[in-house]
Amino acid sequence: MIGVPTALEQARFGVWDVPCALTPFSYVEALQHAGALVVMIPPDERLAADPDEILERLDALMLAGGGDIDPSLYGAPRHPLTSGVVVERDRAELALARRAIELDTPLLGICRGMQVINVALGGTLHQDLPELLGHNEHRRNLGSFVGSEHEVRLEPGSLAAAVAGEELHVACSHHHQAIDRLGEGLQITGRCKLDGLPEAIEAPGRTYVLGVQWHPEADVSSPVVATLVEAARERALACG
Repeated sequence: MIGVPTALEQARFGVWDVPCALTPFSYVEALQHAGALVVMIPPDERLAADPDEILERLDALMLAGGGDIDPSLYGAPRHPLTSGVVVERDRAELALARRAIELDTPLLGICRGMQVINVALGGTLHQDLPELLGHNEHRRNLGSFVGSEHEVRLEPGSLAAAVAGEELHVACSHHHQAIDRLGEGLQITGRCKLDGLPEAIEAPGRTYVLGVQWHPEADVSSPVVATLVEAARERALACG
């Protein structure tokens, strides 16, 4: 049983235009195809205060992509291009990430989810990559992964290389923010071949704590999501 915290977004369906707790089905589908039962977790102040209420019921946690994290949560002023901030989601996910790492609950952060892991452990973010790097190669086509592929170099012997099954990995990318200062206890184990931008982080000493800046759920050939499910299965068996 794997939990996926949801976004909180205005959505239209039928005759309705209302706030909704939602997540792209590609995340759910990738987990289901790997054999997991998926539990969607809407933003909840109770979880920000006590993440154990849900984590004790789960075998793993996946943090999905989405809008930008409120920069005040990592001590930075807001950049004009920082967008899609939902503080309720941020507070819940940061608490869930911190506690999952403490409990050694398998944790995979995808895109924004990788950034959440970093901020949860005291790290910071670059708020606009085109301004920093002078190019927009990490988000070429808004709203699409088509043509977004680039190569990522993964550290030999790292969890990132093990789950990707290779040390030079072709990744689907769609983001305009990235890790600046690394969170406490984390290691950068993958970088973009083009510009050296951090693309994978992990927590040595934990069974499975991994953040990837790319989108393995959008790549049917990627084994990454399945490795989270396997880690969850092993934890469930170990816990009886």
